[in-house]
Amino acid sequence: MAEPIRILVVDDHPLFREGVVHCLAAEPDLAVVGQAASGEEALNLARELLPDVVLLDIAMPGWGGLVTAEKLATACPAIRVVMLTVTEDEDKLVAAFSAGARGYVLKGVSARELAGVVRGVDRGEVYVSPSLAAGILVALTHGRPADPLAELTDKEREILKLVGRGLTNREIGEQVHLSEKTIKHYITNILQKLQVRSRVEAALLAVRRP
Repeated sequence: MAEPIRILVVDDHPLFREGVVHCLAAEPDLAVVGQAASGEEALNLARELLPDVVLLDIAMPGWGGLVTAEKLATACPAIRVVMLTVTEDEDKLVAAFSAGARGYVLKGVSARELAGVVRGVDRGEVYVSPSLAAGILVALTHGRPADPLAELTDKEREILKLVGRGLTNREIGEQVHLSEKTIKHYITNILQKLQVRSRVEAALLAVRRP
């Protein structure tokens, strides 16, 4: 049998924290190895226990969840942090992922759903509560140009075409007489303008253009 997923639960409200611990402890493949009531305590315990997953509240005295998430990501990068919060704030969500979190779960979640999130994040998945995910998708698509490729400069279009042909940054640089570092900078701008995550997605978007 595989080793259980080791979890550290961090929340300054004892009743809620103990409820989470009780729910997770009922799952045979999950093991709560520690509890903390503050970010400072969480970091010390994380260093000592090296859990697989940390469930972390955002609104806590002292450091708070966002600062704690950053410190955990620096001190224990192998740990996966899941924010467990009542805060339905998209700015907080973005800040949490920027701080290194891998999940953002609202406290109204059921015990079964929370256990599923822990398992998924432990496998390397990313999780956002569906109600928040829907809002972010709307925000990302609202006001987006009908043709995002129209936002590109002529040079960016030329570079994107070469990306679509499978050329590396160095090969593209040789074609357009620019350094590899400059090409990397151009591609970063292209990805941001097209609102895609990888050069493959950017190339596909260019190919699909009517």
